[in-house]
Amino acid sequence: MTIRVLLADDQALLRSAFKVLVDSEPDMEVVAEAADGAEAVALARSTRADVVLMDIRMPGTDGLAATRLITADPELSDVRIVMLTTFEVDEYVVQSLRAGASGFLGKGAEPDELLNAIRIAAAGEALLSPVATKGLIATFLAQGGNAGPDGDPDSPAYSERLAALTTREREVLVLVAGGHSNDEIAERLEVSPLTVKTHVNRTMAKLGARDRAQLVVTAYESGLVRPRVE
Repeated sequence: MTIRVLLADDQALLRSAFKVLVDSEPDMEVVAEAADGAEAVALARSTRADVVLMDIRMPGTDGLAATRLITADPELSDVRIVMLTTFEVDEYVVQSLRAGASGFLGKGAEPDELLNAIRIAAAGEALLSPVATKGLIATFLAQGGNAGPDGDPDSPAYSERLAALTTREREVLVLVAGGHSNDEIAERLEVSPLTVKTHVNRTMAKLGARDRAQLVVTAYESGLVRPRVE
């Protein structure tokens, strides 16, 4: 099955480079290109792309606003978004994760990293290094960005969401936020990777998370995991 990719970046030269790279792979193709966020949203709807490579900073409707529009559309629930950023640590990246993006990738990433991210995202898994996600969110929250979309992490909304989890699901959530893979979690808990995957999927369903990256956000914003300030 061919992975349908939508490129959203205001730099035509960069889009061309990405297109050549993606189209060189037998299992993926670029189905459309957008120069701004508004165009990206429209093309996501018309092309039903599997993965959107979305630049954060674009004129007009930026990547963050476009991500919110795409992830808020029930008809686009299967679309996965990889945020592209020039800077590895960027508060907008965390906002993008909160908005529903699956993760981020630096524009300086190696070609193989980009292609691998597309494949992982299309498969519905975390499309970025959990360790990188954890470090980014910990840094942001340590700087005072600990109020999520529901406000105070001690609010009833957060308490109710976490109360829905079983003891084992909470344990798995903490390990996911710690940057551990399913195989690593399975080894720690002495269960099978399939069992861990089941727990992760149930946890995502209960918390309304699109993917693993949002589980990390929720773990930190709810206070279940506290960032360590170096």
